[in-house]
Order: sequence, then structure tokens, then C-alpha cells
Amino acid sequence: MDQKVIIANRKKQQIAVLVEPSSRQQGLVFVMHGLGGFKEQDHIKAFADSFRQEKFTVVCFDTTNTLGKCESGGKYENATITNYFEDLEDVIEWASSQKWYEEPFWLVGHSLGGISTILFTEKYPSKIKALAPVSTVVSGKLSLQSPRYSNNDILETWERTGWRSEESKSQPGLIKRLKWSHMVDRLKYDVLDKIDKITMPVLLIVGDQDESTPIAHQKILFNQLISEKEIHIIKDGPHTFKDEKQLIEIKAIFSKWIRKVQNTSKK
Repeated sequence: MDQKVIIANRKKQQIAVLVEPSSRQQGLVFVMHGLGGFKEQDHIKAFADSFRQEKFTVVCFDTTNTLGKCESGGKYENATITNYFEDLEDVIEWASSQKWYEEPFWLVGHSLGGISTILFTEKYPSKIKALAPVSTVVSGKLSLQSPRYSNNDILETWERTGWRSEESKSQPGLIKRLKWSHMVDRLKYDVLDKIDKITMPVLLIVGDQDESTPIAHQKILFNQLISEKEIHIIKDGPHTFKDEKQLIEIKAIFSKWIRKVQNTSKK
């Protein structure tokens, strides 16, 4: 039976965690959403379903400072990579005291959740069995060069006014406002600096229409990875996957990859 738990992070803020335990647990996975996301998004559920079908215990959670149907504390305007990464650390620290916890475990993250899972893996490589950063941020520097920002004046306006304002695609009518401090924080990070720490299997997935974390950035990451690795490009795929056909394709990619890693580890 699913278990929804409210825990406190290091800042005493509320984090909503959803645990879906398996009675015949074949592994443990933590699945993390991206900037402004939440644990019930279609693509997050698709990632989680892939592992649930392979009899994994699945842990999803809402970070602080996000949007949507989020049940955690904080405000979206204060969201940063640092706060997302720290929330991931805090959820895993809480999980380590639960009866279903095991190491090494698997990590899956989308976008800002993706870079958070990579940073966690580089910091605690012995804890991770396999890693799947989907449409992941690679570095703050590369983010500045992405098509989303390089062909317009969004960055200039954001820095000058201190705010980025845009309408939510998942919730039309909702205006998302994010502080410039988000980008200042993002520029502190580059997963390529410690890429040699990643020695476990890695799965990369990206849409060919992604303007935030484009194929070019994923290939830079892929080419520098030294471990067993795969990259899959989803035709007509945007940054956040919503199309049912694309989600089915992604679930199939995940299922095949999970079985491959599991079979390899048994040899």
C-alpha cells in the first residue's frame, strides 16, 4: 500500500514523500521532478511505473520551492539547484532509517532533478547502482547557451529586473515568477567537473525539440561519461514529456535498461 509521509528538511520545511513499497523488492529507486514540477506529473509517473513493474520500491517527493500540486513548503520564486539537491539529500537521509531502504539504490531525475541526482551520485558514488538523468541540466554555463535563452532577451530582462515571469504550460493562467538568484546559484554548478566519479550505468533521455537542455548538451555529458552508458533521443519530444505515445516509448526504454542492468549485475 502506498505511503504518503510528511518529513522536515534541514530548514524545517515540509517535504511530502510518496513511498510505493514492493513486497518482493528487487531494488530501490528515488524519482525526482524538475523545476516547478511535482511527483504526480505524467512523465514522473511514467518513470516510476517502469520501476514499479520491475518490483522496485519507488520513492517520489515534492521538493520545497516548487509549483503544481506540490504538497511541500516554500515558494517557487526561491527555487535553486542548491535547494533541490539538499532536499534530495534530506529525503534519502530520512529513507535510510526505513525498513525498505537498501544500498546501492537507483536515481532518476528530470531537468533540475536530473542535475541534482548527478551531483548526489558524484558526492556519494558508492550508494548508487544506476543513474538516469532525463533532460538534465549539465551546468549553469551551458544553460546560458541553450536555445531558450540565447536567441532572445529573457536573460537580460531577468537580470535587470531581478525576476523571470512566464505563464505555466501545465497550469494556464498561472504566472510563474523566479528570482535572478536562481541563475546565480545555477552558475555554481557543472557536473562535468567530477564526472569521473560516475562509474555506474547511466541512461540519458532527451527530446529532439528540447530548448532548455538540448541534445547538444546531453551529448557533451554522454561523451565525457566513462561508465556503461546509453542515450535515447525522443522524436518530437519537448523538454517535459506529456504526449502519451512518447511516455510509452520512454517507459519501454526504462524497462529494457532496468532489466539490462539487473541482468549484468547478476553475472
